[in-house]
Order: sequence, then structure tokens, then C-alpha cells
Amino acid sequence: MKTHVKALVVGGGAVGTSIAYHLAKAGWDDVLLLERDELTSGSTWHAAGLLPYFNMSFATTHIHDYSIRFYKTLEEETGLNAGFSVVGNLRMAQTQDRMDEYMLYASTAETCGVPYEWMTPAQIKDRWPLIRTEDLKGALYHPTDGYINPADVTMAMAKGARQRGVVIERKWQVDGYEWTGSEWQVTITKMVEKGGNLVPGDEQKVITAEHVVTATGNHAQRTAHLLGIKIPAIPVEHQFIVMEQDPALVDYRKTNAEHPVIRDADAQSYVREERGGWILGVYEKNAPARFAYGVPDSFRADLFQLDLERIEEQYMAMIHRIPSCEDCGLKDDFNGPICYTPDGNPLLGPAPGLRNMWLAEGFSFGITAAGGTGYYLAQLMVEGEAEIDMASLDPKRFGGWMTTQYAVAKNEEAYEHVYILHHPDEERPAARPLRTAPAYDRQKARGAQFGCVNGWERPNYYGPLDAPDTFDHDARSFRRGGWWQYAVDEARAVREGVGLIDATAFTKHIVEGPGATQFLDWFTCNKLPKVGRINLTYALTTHGTTRTEYTIVRLDEDRYYLVSAGAWTAYDSDFLQKAIEDKRAEFGWISCHDVTTQWGVFAIAGPKSRDVLREIVKDADPDTVLSNKRFPWLTMRNIELGMVPVMAIRVAYTGELGWELHHPIEMQNNLWDQLMTAGEKHGLKLVGARAQNWLRQEKSYRAFGNELGRDATPLEADLPRFVDLTKDFHGKANLEQTGIGSKCVTLLIDGPPDADPWGREALYAQDGTRVGRLTSGGYSVHFEKSIGMGYVTPEHAIEGTRLKVKMLDQLWDATVTHDSPYDPKNEVIRKDG
Repeated sequence: MKTHVKALVVGGGAVGTSIAYHLAKAGWDDVLLLERDELTSGSTWHAAGLLPYFNMSFATTHIHDYSIRFYKTLEEETGLNAGFSVVGNLRMAQTQDRMDEYMLYASTAETCGVPYEWMTPAQIKDRWPLIRTEDLKGALYHPTDGYINPADVTMAMAKGARQRGVVIERKWQVDGYEWTGSEWQVTITKMVEKGGNLVPGDEQKVITAEHVVTATGNHAQRTAHLLGIKIPAIPVEHQFIVMEQDPALVDYRKTNAEHPVIRDADAQSYVREERGGWILGVYEKNAPARFAYGVPDSFRADLFQLDLERIEEQYMAMIHRIPSCEDCGLKDDFNGPICYTPDGNPLLGPAPGLRNMWLAEGFSFGITAAGGTGYYLAQLMVEGEAEIDMASLDPKRFGGWMTTQYAVAKNEEAYEHVYILHHPDEERPAARPLRTAPAYDRQKARGAQFGCVNGWERPNYYGPLDAPDTFDHDARSFRRGGWWQYAVDEARAVREGVGLIDATAFTKHIVEGPGATQFLDWFTCNKLPKVGRINLTYALTTHGTTRTEYTIVRLDEDRYYLVSAGAWTAYDSDFLQKAIEDKRAEFGWISCHDVTTQWGVFAIAGPKSRDVLREIVKDADPDTVLSNKRFPWLTMRNIELGMVPVMAIRVAYTGELGWELHHPIEMQNNLWDQLMTAGEKHGLKLVGARAQNWLRQEKSYRAFGNELGRDATPLEADLPRFVDLTKDFHGKANLEQTGIGSKCVTLLIDGPPDADPWGREALYAQDGTRVGRLTSGGYSVHFEKSIGMGYVTPEHAIEGTRLKVKMLDQLWDATVTHDSPYDPKNEVIRKDG
């Protein structure tokens, strides 16, 4: 066995073998894969092998799309049939809400080039007469996907990997990881059979690897323990049953092709053919998480006892949908562990706090994702970035505050939500509330309906004071939901009066020390502000794309306060800390502290915001302390609001006159009460995140994770004013070399009267050519129509260009407007007083 390799892949399921294959294909000729048992002995062996395209995530859809295309090429390359049955995938809808979901997805699918067809109930019945259709609204049909044999595709990828030089060793368990500062020392133990169990033997080795990838599936908690990190990947029981032959199906197949995978999402189940019978798989409620603290040594390719009572409802729904199966007996059953994460998406990318350690864990749809995972992770490792933005899958999207109990609750929830309607305005309830700012109870008492960002409770909007507990759930929709008018009123209050927004979840860091200025000048692409001023800037990837957006406040010559997106605290902190470690020797001592939980933030905005603050500000000259002369736009001042010391920043994400009030979090309730009292006579309205999201689009303010990400440069985001090309900064050369492949624009949309875009829709030229996609969407109270932001080809980014946006399966007129269509000269935000 090799003892020194470029890359060590730990785990021999579908995901691990794909990663090894694609690393070799990308040019790494020294790759070793270790499996503690046999290839496919984890969840791979009992997976149903479905290959569903359907996914609301842009990144995950690309991953699934690559997998499906890649698997079709394996036999030609390896000589092994991967067992791919391209039968198609039929997603049926019993309700209009479900059809609305499919219409939103279909537009998202178009942005990735995924083919689909619409089918009416009559068309379904005509083509597949065994399916009952009288209670259906219709269906979305994907002709190019189907199902595959998980073991066969894994073995085909393993053979392809070996052909490319990968060494695969079985029956070796990793028992320790040690980072030397330049490489990993990985202690491994030979596993031996003993009494039907697989136990550690006496033989040990140490493998030296420049890079390590863990794809350990159900054993992720053991991996986390060995690495000293948190990995919220915990298995949940998944059941499916195999039925005896259905005579009606056998007769049908004499003259017809195989049925597609039949997905009855409203019945939480899928059905496919299996040798003249049917397989029923379900995503039911109350499926328990297993192995929260690790897989027992005695558990190998084992299963749990079937719980038929738990899936009785789905079983009866199958009989309703395919009546001919009612008299078919049960042939076989499977109840095995499938790994989940709190949001259902895998953990794919660099491990938090570690160098050259890569995670590929938590794959609930591992067969579907395996091929694309290997392809895009290999790009990330070999080239430094992938061609798609992988941030939404990054392991650091869950912070260190997460616990085992949280992961168990959220993973069970993610499992049962596989087929629950995925409203874009959905907020899932498990493990909440957990992280609450002090004003949480006060906000709740005033009607706040909360969303969850990085565990933080944050008001999405303020509903009626007497709202039942089900109000927000019932208000959700793929169109304008029951919350929409509340958000409209809030947005209008900011434009016409004054609103208060809780922004406590913002990520906040203090960077200071003798090397801080030189470091930040290299780390970010804009000029650094002077003391007491602020600047908007970006930290770039090595490829010149946007890694993080920062508002930088310069507190002193070598002391800075950095504010970034609240959803990405651990993601930003890890990147910042590692960059500092790399440059400290060159620039001098730099310290960095995450102070997110020490500072609360209220954003007050609107024409009357100065009037409210003037009521409570304490100053020798309170009439001038908030004036342009003493407190200009884009500056920071330390002020006192009553007894609360506040670091006030003259900026507003809504594009109105306003301030961010950064305050000691333990004084938040005192400040809240002052603002409520002072604001009463000025008509202060509480405002949630949804209205703020609409308002920032009226100003063309880009949002990280939407317009800003690792698949576009700041220049492609059309932000040249925030890029100082006269200085050297990280990623500059590749930024300039990339050029402008696409460009970010703001569009005003003449959409349907009862719906707005969500930021996932395809954009078309007048001639029907697809030219881009939306990344944000909503409603503009100023223009009284739908609004959106997105990326289009440069020739279609010219102001006045007329485009079409796909909403509810129709094309609607959209016009490219100028940047910052509301108050383009920033006269409102600079207003004196």
C-alpha cells in the first residue's frame, strides 16, 4: 500500500468513489481510497437508486444534472453497465399549490438546461392506464432521468478510478488524523472478520496525504470526533418495500415500456417498477434519527425492523393511485439509515478550521448527487474554485453553536419535509426558537412572525397582534401569500415615514493590530476608509469572484469593525482567520475576534428617522449631532441614546435616510423601549426582512448568496465603483482576466396580478432565447409592480432592454432599468436636517 499520496479519500460508497475518480480525471495521479468494509457497504447498498432532477437549489440542480449525464457514459469507458434505466420521472400534483411549486421549479430547471414536459391528467391516463388520475391537477415529467443500480454505478466508478491510477484498499479504518502544518498523518487500522463482526486487527499504518476527503456517510459522527469538529450529518430511518408481481402490470408490460418513477408528492411517496411488481418508498412523519453519537461496531450492511404502521397512510395512498397493486403481497422490505443534515443539503467543501481537509458528508440523495459531487469538488480542490457557487453546500453554513440535539431534530424534520410543499417563504419549526436577541419577546408581542437565519430568530414581517400560532404557516404561498400586504405596508412606511428593522444577526468581527491595515488592504478590493468612515468592499476568491461582502468601519488607524451577512458567520470567520494566519508573518501581528453575539443592531430608516433619534440622543448640541455636518453619510459616530452607548453608522440597506445602531447586546431592551416610545408620535412602524429585501432591490443593492457569490466577479456584478484597480489585492489578476461573461441588472416586471418573482426564474430575450436568470425578486412599493435582480448576457444588460421572465409557466414582460432605480442620485439618503 502507498504511504504517501496527493489525496486520500475516506469512504467507498458512491460519493467517495466518484470523488476519487474525478480527482484522477482532473490530473491528480496519486490518489488513494480507503473503505473500512466493502465498497457500497454503507447506505449505498440499500439505496433505491432514484435519480431525481427536482431541486430548488441552483447548485444542487447542476450537481444532479452532471450525475445523470455522467452515469450514461460509464459503460463506454469502463465496460461495466451501471444499471441506468432511463424511464423518466413523473411528478404528480393533487393541488394547485403543488402545480405552482412545479411551475417555480420548472423555471429554475430552465436556468440549468434541465428538460421537462407538462402533462394533463388525461395524458397521464392515456399513456399509463394503471395510474388513477381523476383527482390530479397535472404533472411535471422529466424524460431524461429514472433510476440506477447503486452498487453497479459505484463499481463502475471504482473501475474507472482504478483505470486512471487510483488505488482502492478495502478493510482499512481510519483511527486518527494529525496535521503537521503541511500535510496529514492518517493512522489506519486493518479490519478483520470476527464472529460476523468487523473489528480492528493488529496491523496499523500511517498514510501521509497532502489532502484528505472524508465521505464517510453514516459514520460522519465518528469522523467529526476524530477531527475535533462538528458535522451535523446524522442518519434517519428510510423505509421502502418491494411488492410481489402485479398481474395487471405484467400484462401491461407485454406491449408497453416501463413506467417512469411515479412520484405522488402529496402522498409523501414514490413508486417504481421492480420485476413485474412495485417498489414503494416513503418520506413519512416520525421517522427517527439513528446513530447520533456514532455507528455501533456491530452495525455493518444491516437494516432496522420495518415499521409498517408508520407508513400505513402512504401504503393506502399507493393503492389508491395504482389500484391494481392492492392484492400484491409483500416481497421484501428495507429500513436503513440515510444521512441527513438540518437543511437536507450535503456538507461539501473545506472543513471548518482545518487545512486541506475536505468534507463530503450528509448525502440524503447520495446516488443522485455522487457524480456531480465528485466533479465539482475536484474542481474546488484542484483549481481552487468550482464553476458553480458551492457556498450553499459549504459545511461552515452551520456554526459552532449547533449541538447534537439540534441536528437530530432538524434532520428528522428535513426527512419528513422531502415531499412537503417547499414554499419559497417556508420557515420550518423544529428546534426553534434557539438563538434569540433580547428584544425577541417584545417583538413577538407586537406581532412579529420570525424567520431563522443561522439559528437566530429574525422578524420576517409583523402580522396581526391576535394571530393564531398557525398564521405564518397558513400565510405561505407560491404567489402573494397572506403575509404580503403586511410587508407592503412596512415597505411603504420606510419610504414615507420611518421603520425599525432588527439586524442583530449580522456577522461582526474586530480586526486589529500593527498588520491589520496592510492585511485588509490586500484582503479586500476597495480602498480602506479613513478613521470614522465606512466603506463597502469585497474579499475575493483566488479566481477573482466574490467570496464575502463586508462593510468596513475604521475605528482607529489599525482597528476595524467588519460587518457581513448574518447567515454566514462561521463561513466568513473561517476564511478571515485562515487568511490572517497566512499573511501574519508578512504584514505583522493581526488579531481577529468574532463579536457577533456581543453587539445587537437596529436599523432605523425613512424620512422621519432623524426625528425619532433626535428625541433620545444625548449630546451637548442634540439639534446638530445627527446633521450632515457632524454626521455625514457613510460615517460612524459614537453617540448616546439615553443611557445606551451606540456605535451609529450612517447607512441604510433600504436606500433611505437612516442609521444602523450597533449597541451592547445586554442593553438592547432598554434601547428598544426608548425607540418605541420616541417613535410613537412619528408613526414608527416595525419592519421585517421581507420588506427590507424588496426595498434593497429598488436601490439595486446586491445581496451575498443572491447576486454576490463565487461564480461571478464584482465587475460582473456591475460594481466597479467598489473595486480599486490601482492597488494590489487578493484575486486581482484573475478578476481582470475573467472579463465580463454576464452582468447583473435590475428589472421592473409586468408580472401576474397575484404573484411576484422569487429570484429563481429564467430570463429570455424577445426572440425566446434564454439569456439569464433572476437571483432576487419581489415587489416594489415605489413602482407598484414586481421587481427583480439577476444576471444576463452583457448585450442584454443595457438599460431599456426588454426581456421576458418565466413565472407560473408564462412569459411576462420585464425591462432592464438603470442601477438604483429609486433615488439614483442618492439625494434621499444624504438628506440633511
